[in-house]
Amino acid sequence: METKGRILFDTASTINGFIADEQNSLEWLFAVEGGDHPDEGLFPSGAAVLVEGSTTYEWILRHDAVIEHPEKWAEFHGDRPVYVMTTRDLPVPEGADVRFRSGAIAELLQELREVAAGGDIWVVGGGDLAGQFLDAGALDEIALSVAPVALTGGAPVFPRRIESDRLRLTSAEKYGQFARLIYAVSPRGE
Repeated sequence: METKGRILFDTASTINGFIADEQNSLEWLFAVEGGDHPDEGLFPSGAAVLVEGSTTYEWILRHDAVIEHPEKWAEFHGDRPVYVMTTRDLPVPEGADVRFRSGAIAELLQELREVAAGGDIWVVGGGDLAGQFLDAGALDEIALSVAPVALTGGAPVFPRRIESDRLRLTSAEKYGQFARLIYAVSPRGE
């Protein structure tokens, strides 16, 4: 019997619910003590496959100058396959396993699960992409590392309405300056 890994949306957030500022930047996160090199347990380091939106992917490329310094790609992504949801042609760091896809998340699920081979799939960002996994009935967990920062605007954690009957708090812990909250996501109607 094939094991089925979980699909996780794991992200850092401000206390007022933003994952990026108005310029789609994460500089606010890296200014927090421990934000540039998170403690083990603040992200799913064992995930087999990563999925990113194009805004997240392009920010990583720019912020870390990854095209010019491809060795920086592995610092975060390792050698795992990374799916980027986009309709555009984007550069790929040398040696990186980046797979561009577009269309409905529901149509990509089988491929993601096959490539993950029973391992977890980490939806890195953004919030709308995680919402598409939720809409497809495929999101199993939302993990937030809440930083002691408030922004005046930007990209919300989750630009969807989810009622409390679909979320169950499974863990709340302190990691340095971060509050780590983990919620199990129930399918509709459970």
